[in-house]
Amino acid sequence: MDISAIFHDGWKDYVRIGLAAPVIYLTIIAFIRLAGKRSTSQMNNFDWVVTVALGSIAGAGITSNSVTALEALFAIGILLAIQWALTWLMARSERAEQAVKSSPRLLVFRGEYLDDAILAERLTRSEVRSALREQGITQVSDAEAVVLETDASFSVIAKPDADVSADHLAGAIVGVPRS
Repeated sequence: MDISAIFHDGWKDYVRIGLAAPVIYLTIIAFIRLAGKRSTSQMNNFDWVVTVALGSIAGAGITSNSVTALEALFAIGILLAIQWALTWLMARSERAEQAVKSSPRLLVFRGEYLDDAILAERLTRSEVRSALREQGITQVSDAEAVVLETDASFSVIAKPDADVSADHLAGAIVGVPRS
């Protein structure tokens, strides 16, 4: 076995990669512009899967001898079309949205940790405290609510900012204690 073939086996693949990479890159940008902002927004699980798949397909189209650039672009176009159709359906059907997306989860309510919700999301109190600190809140008792959103970001509502009713949160967030 020629050990140098591991590092270089001719210029043909470099030419193919040099041509495929910019074509795939520019076409992905065009596809994402057509698919809309959601394709690159803060990601929920569904968006993350699509993004990882796009990267994998693009990488295969650029570097694999067995996948042509046109095949990769076709696959990327199909994935983005499926994502567009599914998000269109989710915007119009609560049942479809619930099937695809996770629900926001209330982690702190009226200054009290909701430990069952924190455990269900596989989080720790220190992660919740970190979200509080990012908002300048140093005591959990100063938080009206902390919500783990569908994109895994935290929303923090400080007590002086608002008095959020449990009934208002109950429709959208799992684990809200009733007053």
